[in-house]
Amino acid sequence: MNSELRRYDDVKVGDELPALAVPITVQLIAGGAIATRDYFPGHMDKDAAQELGSPHVFMNILTTNGLVQRFVEGWAGGPGAPLRDLKIKLGAPNYPGDTMTFSGSVTDKRDADRSVEVTLKGKNQYGSHVTGTVRVGLA
Repeated sequence: MNSELRRYDDVKVGDELPALAVPITVQLIAGGAIATRDYFPGHMDKDAAQELGSPHVFMNILTTNGLVQRFVEGWAGGPGAPLRDLKIKLGAPNYPGDTMTFSGSVTDKRDADRSVEVTLKGKNQYGSHVTGTVRVGLA
């Protein structure tokens, strides 16, 4: 994570965020499900997931949401850069053994509240797992 808060005046529309690769593991998927109290068997039990037609356990949306926050907050400088809005849409599932790589860019700036919008996607070998926008306040 970036230890220094990103400054609003230093950011321009079109700036690219550095890519973030997240290895997808059983521990990440199951741990995220448990941490968010999502006890659906498809997130923790491979046999149950396979009975549903999935090749393995798959990530829940709340874990994805947390990883999106990590990506944007890491670029913005940490918890001192408050998230003001987060909108995501899921696509291809995340399975263990894959890597999801985030990319994004600044697509809007609002002087009134010193916030920027980041448009992002997280892709794995199957395509986009998540797409969306995050509005974050900057110093």
